[in-house]
Amino acid sequence: MKTIAVLLTVFNRKDKTLQCLKRLYDLLPLDGYQVDVYLTDDGCTDGTPEAVAEQFPQVNVIHAKGDLFWNRGMWTAWDTAAKAKDYDFYLWLNDDTFVYDNMLKVLIEATLETKEKAIIVGATEATNHSKITYGGRLKDGKVPPPNGRLIKVNYFNGNIVLIPRAAYNVLGNLDFYFTHSKGDFDYGMRAKKAGVAMYQAGEILGECDEHPTLDKWCNPDVPLAQRWKMLNRPNGMPPKETFHLEKRHKRFVTACFHYLTIYLRCLCPKLWNKRK
Repeated sequence: MKTIAVLLTVFNRKDKTLQCLKRLYDLLPLDGYQVDVYLTDDGCTDGTPEAVAEQFPQVNVIHAKGDLFWNRGMWTAWDTAAKAKDYDFYLWLNDDTFVYDNMLKVLIEATLETKEKAIIVGATEATNHSKITYGGRLKDGKVPPPNGRLIKVNYFNGNIVLIPRAAYNVLGNLDFYFTHSKGDFDYGMRAKKAGVAMYQAGEILGECDEHPTLDKWCNPDVPLAQRWKMLNRPNGMPPKETFHLEKRHKRFVTACFHYLTIYLRCLCPKLWNKRK
């Protein structure tokens, strides 16, 4: 029997977390596969871990203090799972992503097609089905519309991602340096450098609405003091983490340029918007 560890990290989204888990467990049991769930409770104060323990007692809950955010929370769940068992697959799943009935079937078919060596990414769509929201990313940064076949991608969002043991043995865990939003992109870029293939599955596998396109740190309607505070938060646009990502995967000059322009955009968002 093959084994899959599903990895999530959550913070104060109880209703979404419970709906996400319900959608997942509606797909189980899965013939020929043992599926275990590892969930990092990043200091929830809204009763999420208690509700999970009551409704889904089989979930392995890891308690943290609230300072991990997405990337480090996922790292923690992954580290715990990998130490518990040598899983055949690790499945990343965001708790605001509600999977469709075809999710596991399509992912498994795709990984078998790639001989269990490639990373398989699932695309998501808006809850009103109006657009594709997250998934694999092409060189230009766009998410390709699923077309019934595997599509090779350059990196990916972390909403639905199946990572086989062969890829994990090459790449290991997420990079703990990143706190929140850049860890998934970094993992895909590291995979590309290491020669690990990445494909987006041929069907849409779930729903997840896009986050606001204009963050508070660069919104001219937000006061400067608040913009500055949001800029340096882990879920803002921390310049050092951006520099680290681009220095690793792009040119040093590009990393330096964007390090400076992030500050410029925070300080003078109206000027930036006019240039756009």
